[in-house]
Amino acid sequence: MLIGTKYKCTVGEVESQHKDEVSQLINELAAAGSAALGVQLEAGVVDRLNAYARAVAHYPTAIKEFEWRNGYFYKLSQEAVLDAREDPCPTHTALLQEVKAI
Repeated sequence: MLIGTKYKCTVGEVESQHKDEVSQLINELAAAGSAALGVQLEAGVVDRLNAYARAVAHYPTAIKEFEWRNGYFYKLSQEAVLDAREDPCPTHTALLQEVKAI
């Protein structure tokens, strides 16, 4: 989990201590993924993902399996920039840079 990597905390600590930041990131990534795939997500995605975080609260956070997780959204960002469009995931891209994942 990217925000957990930033703050060096567990999944549960991210959900409880950084809820606004993680909610913003979830909304950003959900919008970008929805647009790229041409699908509409049901309402409540932030609540569902926060509930999952509480269920695995003790898990450590890390940037792993980049290609299948953060890499998908970073690729959307790279493609947009190459096409002279705005980055659909600017917060995500900035966090990846901050934690030196890219």
